[in-house]
Amino acid sequence: MFDFTATYTDLYQISMAQVYFQKGKKDDCAVFDYYFRKIPYNGGYAVFAGLGDLLKTIEQLQFSEEDIAYLSTQNFDTEFLAYLKDFKFTGSIYSVQEGDVVFANQTILQVEASMVEAQLIETILLNLLNFQTLIATKASRVKLVAKNKTLLDFGLRRAQGPGGYFASKAAMIGGFHGTSNVIVGRDYNIPISGTMAHSFIQSYDDELEAFRDFAECRPTNCVLLVDTYDTLKSGIPNAIIVAKEMEAKGQKLLAIRLDSGDLAYYAAQSRKLLDEAGLEYVKIAVSNQLDEFVIKSLQEQEAPIDIYGVGTNLVIGKPNGALDGVYKLSFSNGTPRIKISESLIKTTLPYRKQVYRMKDKNGKFIGADAIAIYTESKVNIQHHPHEPYKQLEVAHYDQEPLLSEVMKDGKKLIPDYSLQELAAYSKSRIDLLMREYKRFDNPHIYKVGISTQLKEERDRLIQLHK
Repeated sequence: MFDFTATYTDLYQISMAQVYFQKGKKDDCAVFDYYFRKIPYNGGYAVFAGLGDLLKTIEQLQFSEEDIAYLSTQNFDTEFLAYLKDFKFTGSIYSVQEGDVVFANQTILQVEASMVEAQLIETILLNLLNFQTLIATKASRVKLVAKNKTLLDFGLRRAQGPGGYFASKAAMIGGFHGTSNVIVGRDYNIPISGTMAHSFIQSYDDELEAFRDFAECRPTNCVLLVDTYDTLKSGIPNAIIVAKEMEAKGQKLLAIRLDSGDLAYYAAQSRKLLDEAGLEYVKIAVSNQLDEFVIKSLQEQEAPIDIYGVGTNLVIGKPNGALDGVYKLSFSNGTPRIKISESLIKTTLPYRKQVYRMKDKNGKFIGADAIAIYTESKVNIQHHPHEPYKQLEVAHYDQEPLLSEVMKDGKKLIPDYSLQELAAYSKSRIDLLMREYKRFDNPHIYKVGISTQLKEERDRLIQLHK
């Protein structure tokens, strides 16, 4: 876990906080909503991730002496800086559970706190939730097509700096089984895995000698990289020799790895050679610019691949690169707040809210969530938020509230779930989602609507401000 201080933020957050402080508004109660506007990867759902890290960060967030000394050089008021010395978040947070499936323009998390506190946590909130949700969603898409195959995160070297730390853990929430990232393995007690580099083999005059030395020093979970020179004429034959030598010592070669070329072809040929040598237990791992589409193709070809090592395309969230999550004021100082746009899709929703997920009698998601004012215990009709004449009767469905209090008085209320627990929960929720929403091409659009009362309040405020 990184040691964040409260200056891990944008300048305008602190600038606005000073105005609130000097104008006597610092203690005004505010409610902010977190949501995103577009599901990444043209997909049908996203996997919410980063909540645990956010709560632990906010619980400890403060301005250090170094922070205050630096801000004193940036034209901030001395009384305001004295106030920041004792800054601590004391508000409440309501959130969807980490690992759940979430959708565009749906309230995922709400912050209820003083105006200054709510403002000063905005940047770190968006930074942690947007990135981890993006990567967990990518990992989940890979998991859907890889099915029961082992998935390993190999992306740290290509990640955007320290973002690789959070990418590795988000990948686990999305369904991966292990990582090459040692520090994440240490911090979160998840399996770490790795093989060798081509440079290791190149540093020897003989490939077989390189394999032998590696197997001697690392006999447990030993994986040999076989495509440095000639996969079928050199790499696999040498791996077979070493595997037989390991057998004589009571050891077993875990796998060979392919990192280039036609992976389906080389996997099939490698499997044939290994099986002919009586090494049916040796697994085949592949890497090299994998993503959900490449893995989908390999699976459809029935390539005999046991382990996929996914790197760059996973940890940078390719092709999206960022989730467009936003943080919008919906209530302050006893008054509902709204931001109006020429486009109704960008007009915000007022009030503190609850979100209800519609489920059929078997507990399956029907494909509709309704956003309501938090005092509403049931939604009868959900309205399309942007097309006034579209609506759906939902009174007869079971309605599961999604937002629960996860922080109160600045203290975290939920336990520290393991990544394995979060991954299992995420899988259980995705299993409740109809397959039409999980398609890669033209997935069904999940309906996110608003209650009649919320629609009426939004429309009233639009007319009031216009």
